[in-house]
Amino acid sequence: MSEHYKLRRVREMAEGDEDFVAAIAAAFIEEVPEDAERLKIAVPAGDFYETYQAAHKMKPTIDLFELGVLDTLIEVQDWGKNEQDGKDVTAQLQIVITAIEKAVTEIKADFGL
Repeated sequence: MSEHYKLRRVREMAEGDEDFVAAIAAAFIEEVPEDAERLKIAVPAGDFYETYQAAHKMKPTIDLFELGVLDTLIEVQDWGKNEQDGKDVTAQLQIVITAIEKAVTEIKADFGL
């Protein structure tokens, strides 16, 4: 069962509709890894705009599934937003990517995706 993500908020939104829960889980699998790939390219390239856009897009979903890395993702987002050229967010990015990869693996297994 879910060790790297939580469905409490998703289930609250679903109001007992497990098809809705499954659809939201499928949307997570479809969208979040794609945005994570954008970050894995943008941060090392120093692409502040792309970093900000990808991280900002991911925030609500990362928060909804309670991956536990929202504050770290916000650090990455703010690096891009504020164009913090002298700051290195590689470690923060890796924390976020690792959490996403673990959640994706679990969600795929839990929902047969």
